[in-house]
Amino acid sequence: MSVKTRFAPSPTGYLHIGGVRTALFCWLFARHHGGQFLLRIEDTDRERSTEESIQVILEGMRWLELDWDEGPYYQTQRYDRYREVAEQLLASGHAYRCYCTQEELAELRARQMAAGENPRYDGRCRERTAPRPGVEPVLRFRTPDSGEVIVDDLVRGRVVFDNTELDDLVIIRADGNPTYHFSVVIDDHDMDITHVIRGDDHLNNTPRQINMLEALGWARPAYAHLPMILGPDGTRLSKRHGAVNVLDYREQGYLPGALLNYLVRLGWAHGDQEIFTRDEMIRLFDLSDVNPSASRFNPEKLAWVNQQWIMRTPAAQLVPLLADQLRREGLDPANGPPLAQVVEAYRERAVTMQEMAQACWYLFRDIDEIDPVAAKKQLRPVVGPALADLRQRLAALPDWKRDAIQAAIQAAADAAGLNFGKLGQPLRVALTGGPVSPPIDVTAELVGRERSLARLDRALDLIRRRQAASG
Repeated sequence: MSVKTRFAPSPTGYLHIGGVRTALFCWLFARHHGGQFLLRIEDTDRERSTEESIQVILEGMRWLELDWDEGPYYQTQRYDRYREVAEQLLASGHAYRCYCTQEELAELRARQMAAGENPRYDGRCRERTAPRPGVEPVLRFRTPDSGEVIVDDLVRGRVVFDNTELDDLVIIRADGNPTYHFSVVIDDHDMDITHVIRGDDHLNNTPRQINMLEALGWARPAYAHLPMILGPDGTRLSKRHGAVNVLDYREQGYLPGALLNYLVRLGWAHGDQEIFTRDEMIRLFDLSDVNPSASRFNPEKLAWVNQQWIMRTPAAQLVPLLADQLRREGLDPANGPPLAQVVEAYRERAVTMQEMAQACWYLFRDIDEIDPVAAKKQLRPVVGPALADLRQRLAALPDWKRDAIQAAIQAAADAAGLNFGKLGQPLRVALTGGPVSPPIDVTAELVGRERSLARLDRALDLIRRRQAASG
């Protein structure tokens, strides 16, 4: 059998972590089996569906490189097909028109709840044939009165539902538009979906959909319901935990491969391996290894995985990401050293590309002010002569390379009777405006000769002024 999966988001909000994890598992399963992956936009909720949400979904999928082989399909473009199948069910006796008003249904619900019963439609219009003046009917599916629906779920195992616990679901609303539960059954059949992989919040929908499939004489797909993702505190994942627009992670400087790497481990494992390339994920992934227990979203673990990816990704691939983050910080990537060199200097120091851009800002614009705490500690009058000597040695270097810079710092320190760090740290503060940077020879090389000498002059002037002020 050729495998075909689908990711079918509703465009009523952002594409968030839970949706991405579902899309990833669908995509990986299809790619692992050499099958097809389809994207379908389930936009039957016209009041809540927006074009903005559709574009966010598409942009998020493209950013993550979860490429689809078919689609995107839109349910709102298939209404004629849904109505055709509805008429088929009506003609076969598997559906009926219901003329109950909203007030009557609310009264029924209230009465059932007061009696301690599960609220459900009681089928009062099942045998009704005469229309009700002034009431536009809905179309309901006639659920079998007895029997069971057995779902051999590929993640959760065998789950049994009793038909007597299921009510008659609305499949066509009074305005003629289909409901989600109905349209998804037709779409999955028409689009030859072999495996429905979705969140386990859809598990209770499955017996209803299987009953419709059997009424239509259609084969059912295989089902796999993925465990829920919880927040670090064990509650349902929400915005405060990180269930935000997935594109926010792009803005924060996460790598798409790192985000997918982290998400694949929420519910799936391959031994103790933590870091997976995209090709490894495709080769190793299978639904049989998905754990049915809920997973917890851990922002710290995501940050660690992202840093691992930054350290392992070729610098050339990180250059455009750094350039984008520099622009977000209001910096011109062209106003500094080659970005590949910056990446190499910072890749082991930055958790995200945003953090990298924020840390290396001094390479792309002038320093407005030296950190006063660092200046007070490092730019003291006692270090002034050694720093002035170092300035002269650096100015005389024929080549501005890290090895030569390192040798000049060491020579100036030796001449002053200082260890390397006692001179290297004041130099760092002078060149960067703060106490933290890559190794000082690497830092100076990145800052460049002209900027380095100018910043040293400024630091020496600050030292002279401090000395004069102290008398």
